[in-house]
Amino acid sequence: MITIQNKQTAVAIDTPHLRKDARRVLKLLDYSDYDLAICLVNNSAIQQYNREYRHKDEPTDILSFPFHQLAPGERIQPKTEEDKNLGDLIISLEFVHAQHADHFYPRMQKLLVHGVCHLLGHDHDTPETDAIMLELEKFLLEKLTK
Repeated sequence: MITIQNKQTAVAIDTPHLRKDARRVLKLLDYSDYDLAICLVNNSAIQQYNREYRHKDEPTDILSFPFHQLAPGERIQPKTEEDKNLGDLIISLEFVHAQHADHFYPRMQKLLVHGVCHLLGHDHDTPETDAIMLELEKFLLEKLTK
C-alpha cells in the first residue's frame, strides 16, 4: 500500500497522480505488493529531520528512510508480511516548488524515483555506484513518463 500524508498547505499537489506514479515505479521494480510511505512537508519540518538524522541544519528536497538495509541491486527477501515495506520518503514541497516552480511535477517524479532507489540500497557515494543509480533512475523515468 502506498500511503501519502500531506502535512503542509503552502503548495498544491495532486496526490492521486503522485500515488499512481509511485505504484507504477514499484511495479516496474517488481515491488508492487510492498508498502511505501510518502510524507509531504514544508522546509521547517524537513530541516528538523535533516538536522536530526543527517546532522545538516538546512532544508533539502527529499530524505529517504529505508526499512531494509540493502546493498545496491540486492532484493528484499521478506520473512513476514511486515517485511514487505520499502520505507519512507519525506519530501519538502516548499523546497521543490521554490527550486523548480516551472517544472514542478517532473521534478517530483524524479525525486520519487530517486528516493525509491535509495530505499532499495542505491547511492551516489562513489562514481561507480552513482553510475548504477543514474542508469536505474533513467530507466524508471523513461517508463514513468511515457
